[in-house]
Amino acid sequence: MNTTHNAEPTAMTAASAVLPSPYARLRFYYGWTILMVAALAMVGTLPGRTQGLGLITESLLRDLNLSRVEYANINLWATLIGALFCIGVGRLQDKAGSRIVLTVLSLVLGMVVIAMSQTSTLWPLFALITLTRGLGQSALSVVSLAMVGQWFHRRLDKAMAIYSVVMSIGFMVAFPVVGSVVKESGWRTAWAGIGWCLILVLAPIALALVRRSPESVGLRVEGHAEKGNPDLAASADVPSSTLAQALRTPAFWVMATASALYGLVASGIGLFNESILNQRGFAEGTYYNSLVVTAMTSLVGNFLGGFLTAKGGMNRLMAVAMLLLMIGLAALPVVRTVAEVMVVAVLMGIAGGFVMVLFFSFWGRVYGRAHLGQIQGAAQMMTVLASAVGPLLLAECIDRTGSYALMFYLLALIVGLLGVAAWFVKVEATGYRDDRDSLQR
Repeated sequence: MNTTHNAEPTAMTAASAVLPSPYARLRFYYGWTILMVAALAMVGTLPGRTQGLGLITESLLRDLNLSRVEYANINLWATLIGALFCIGVGRLQDKAGSRIVLTVLSLVLGMVVIAMSQTSTLWPLFALITLTRGLGQSALSVVSLAMVGQWFHRRLDKAMAIYSVVMSIGFMVAFPVVGSVVKESGWRTAWAGIGWCLILVLAPIALALVRRSPESVGLRVEGHAEKGNPDLAASADVPSSTLAQALRTPAFWVMATASALYGLVASGIGLFNESILNQRGFAEGTYYNSLVVTAMTSLVGNFLGGFLTAKGGMNRLMAVAMLLLMIGLAALPVVRTVAEVMVVAVLMGIAGGFVMVLFFSFWGRVYGRAHLGQIQGAAQMMTVLASAVGPLLLAECIDRTGSYALMFYLLALIVGLLGVAAWFVKVEATGYRDDRDSLQR
């Protein structure tokens, strides 16, 4: 009797082991749901991003009676300190899972943004902007991007393209909505609204829909296929470089510096865009419209850049991006009509789309996967430092000269020279040929 009694649960366990996962019964791969939530999470980083803070810059400066240099210094140190939040968040995500980490981050970031909407003194403002940078721009961005990589393999490029589209649409909706609330009801109301959306929308969605990995719900990783998969074989042929080897190649410094310089320009213009256009005599609405145009054309740049990157010549594509950026920078101090502003927005958007594609694809394509985290981390650190410095340079320029023009012309010159360097730099892989053993360790 005991034998029969004990055998029954064993049989039930065996039967349950062969039952298909309920996620396998879906007519679509559940990773696409994860991708949508990840894109929504990236939109949720808006209050911690330069473009998001740029929506409230003028109102905040008037409300708290701050100078541009003071605010630029706050942004500088907040961005630098906030970058430290990237450290360890990936490991935490691996241990606790995306569901818990994303839910907690959404709740905490929401509370911080609500608290920022209530602040009226300098030091609390500095602390809260630092937290929005750290929790939003740094930690939440890392979690969002990693979620896609955890669920896709063979179709990762396609998944990231769709992710970019959904994310861009989200920002295109968010920019004018938040901008209109700032205009009609003030920055405090807009910021509080964002905070409550993070708490009442993003956090519950993350808790309900996000899962740690395909394996955690009884699925196989998309495209993690049989031996002999041509995608896996192709990736094994890419030489792997250590960080030290990558740093010894001129291509690393040219591509990383170009990406960082675009980040410097984007952050500086993003934070003071309204003031830049006001100085040229444009109404407040022009700024919000230009953000939408930049976001839309950046999406075009993503698609076109992805197509051209697949054809090779990534350094030449970066040179084209720098050329477009140089023209836009040189034109900004002399724009006179709304149409000219929109042309500049188009140039900036396409250049940004190119740079984004290159920044995500160049390091793995050239230096392999074994030490990709360290290599891309070094490039990312350069970008963070540059984005922190950008607003300060523009603030100092207008404070000393009464205009942004001199800085725009200087940056246009530097960007042009960097574009020439990108066109002629030699791109060559270094390191050892087969990185499979390193990836398995």
